[in-house]
Amino acid sequence: MNKLIFGLLLTLAPAVAMSSAALHLDSANIDLSDKASLQNGAKYYFNYCAGCHSLQYMRYNRMAQGLGLTEQEVMDNLMFVPSKIGEPIVNAMDKQASAGWFGVTPPDLSLITRAKKNGSDWLYTYLRSFYTDPSRPLGVNNIVFPDVGMPHVLWELQGLQEAKFDVVTDEHGHEHKTFAGFALVKPGKLSVDQYDAAMRDLVAFLTYVGEPGQLERQRLGIYVLLFLAVFFVIAYLLKKEYWKDVH
Repeated sequence: MNKLIFGLLLTLAPAVAMSSAALHLDSANIDLSDKASLQNGAKYYFNYCAGCHSLQYMRYNRMAQGLGLTEQEVMDNLMFVPSKIGEPIVNAMDKQASAGWFGVTPPDLSLITRAKKNGSDWLYTYLRSFYTDPSRPLGVNNIVFPDVGMPHVLWELQGLQEAKFDVVTDEHGHEHKTFAGFALVKPGKLSVDQYDAAMRDLVAFLTYVGEPGQLERQRLGIYVLLFLAVFFVIAYLLKKEYWKDVH
């Protein structure tokens, strides 16, 4: 797992540097307790992402439990490869072939939102930041991840947009291009707000996959802090009792 996180960090390093230095990351504002959101995000993942990206650290039956689905519902609606319900979520894409198609093997997405700080916000912004770029082999680029090898597989939903850039001159007289926004040139099946909501659900699902026990950890953390607070009072009173003759 450590090797995978390290590999993802290396893969995302150029994008991280650019986004942290010049780009504002939009808040994903996800709710991991919203089962409907997680289920909708799973739908988008399996329909648009699973062909290239695996979730090798998540099993189908564990996913069913976390999303509030039965195993039969998962098998009927979310299993598009000949796997068993207790097996990890992997795909059949050949790694060498995919590296030739995209320039790099599509990474596993199990820990994508944990690969960097603000990972959910980064992914949410990235999925909404593709724009047309005729100079690229696949005709698209991404503001958050420049020269990305991934095609814009969600273009039918979002549509196609152009990136607008301003040219600014710094104090040394050097000109730089700065991102100024997007302009929609071909509408998709979803409106802007609907697409943003869909990507928020997708990010919520991938965030859940990265740490399925996050809500349970937070719930238990509250009880642990309460226990420590009560124990502190008891320990303080015992200390006073044991040391009363000394003081």
